[in-house]
Parts: sequence; structure tokens; C-alpha cells
Amino acid sequence: MDASLPLTPGMPPDQDLRTRPRWLVYRRNRMKFYSAAERIAFIATLIAVLVLALLPISRLDEFGIDIGFHYDKANHASAFAILAFLGSLGWPGRKTRLIIFLALVGAAIEILQGTSLIERDLDVFDWIADCVGMACGLLAAICANWISRRMN
Repeated sequence: MDASLPLTPGMPPDQDLRTRPRWLVYRRNRMKFYSAAERIAFIATLIAVLVLALLPISRLDEFGIDIGFHYDKANHASAFAILAFLGSLGWPGRKTRLIIFLALVGAAIEILQGTSLIERDLDVFDWIADCVGMACGLLAAICANWISRRMN
């Protein structure tokens, strides 16, 4: 028990900072750091996915950008799996909102790719690949959380 930690009026003893083991207080602070890091990684990945998905192919070739697999559906699925994984770790209590947001982002990408400005093809199966990737990323995040809890 650490007397330097504040008492929380009306809190049960097991939730009071003074009666918690120091490792538990440290673990909660560490989780906040990881959550912030995962949120930053999610936002950076989202920006990269949007840039890669919305640049015309001629621009990607011009810049020498050839990232990903040679199969377009695998690119979509892997990008959205990573986004769902990072997002569900960064915002663990908002998985439903995250999946809805990512599904709308995937649909918007496909609609924009169908415009003459971007010079790509609108393909509904790309959006389905996005959704499959989201499911895989969410499953991976659930497994990572389970493993993390088992180790602690």
C-alpha cells in the first residue's frame, strides 16, 4: 500500500488507488500508452491506405510505388485487417463504430475509384475483401487481447 497515492472517496477498497498493488497501477498507465500508440499507428495507416487507394495508377508508377501483393483483393483485405486490428486495440470499447467507419471508408474508396478523376475501377468485390479483412483484423485483436490477459 502506497500512502502517496490519493484516496478516492466512496470507492470500494479494491478500486482505491491506495490499496491497489503498484503493478496494477503501472499496468493501467502502460495500457494508456499502448492505446495512444495504437491510435497514432491507426491514423498513420489510414492515411497511407487512403493515399495508396486514391492515387491514380499512373502516379503510383511515376513515383515507383509498388507496395503490396500482386492480387488486388489481398491488398484490400490486408490493409483493412491491419486497420481493424490497430483500431480495435486503440479503441477497445468502440469496435462496432470502428467496423461501421471502416466499412464506409472502404465503400467511399470504391466509389471514388470509379470516378474518371482517379482512373481506377469500381469493384464491389474489393469492398467485400475490405470487410473480410476487417473480420480477420478484429479476430486477431481479440486473440491478442486474450493472450495479453492470460500473460498478466
